[in-house]
Amino acid sequence: MTTPTVYTLKPAFQEWLRPLAGTIANLEITANQVTLLGCAVSVGYGFLLIWHPESRVVLLLFPVLLFVRMALNALDGMLAREFEQRSAAGVYLNELGDVISDVALYTPFAFWPEFDSRWMAAVLVLTVLSEMAGIVAVMAGASRRYDGPMGKSDRALVFGALAAWRGLGWSDAPWASQLFAPLLVLLLSVTVVNRIRNGIAEANAGGING
Repeated sequence: MTTPTVYTLKPAFQEWLRPLAGTIANLEITANQVTLLGCAVSVGYGFLLIWHPESRVVLLLFPVLLFVRMALNALDGMLAREFEQRSAAGVYLNELGDVISDVALYTPFAFWPEFDSRWMAAVLVLTVLSEMAGIVAVMAGASRRYDGPMGKSDRALVFGALAAWRGLGWSDAPWASQLFAPLLVLLLSVTVVNRIRNGIAEANAGGING
């Protein structure tokens, strides 16, 4: 059974971005350059949020940056597939760039006093493990797994909403702060299990060429 995830909206999002992808290709901007730009922007913003954790402007910018990052992620894939820009280097840049961006963007939340840093560290570790579980599926003979319930797009939605909530000056309920990280740990753990289980099932059923 497929677990619901925001990732299922990706085809519609790509269709909306297709004209922009054509423009970028005409400008001779490559998929790898778009990937590197997305990673650089994410890392730069992560440091900015660490330095200015209470800035409402920086916090409100977070959902906007996540949207831009998602758009750049979609665009680099479209450029690679639809404009014959696939490359071995691109595969490495795409997968490693996603993990680096996630860690850079979500590490600042571990420094928020209302969150237990140990739980947030577990969130970061499981974020990396979930992406590894999706990638290893290819080595097992299956397709790249994007199963939820807490994939990349889902994490962006959750953390973006949290930053916006704080940026708007709304107070956090103590119980919500205490439950946030443990709930993410649970959902990320389920995500890792789903990706491993479904990857094995796909590989045993014949894999991507089945």
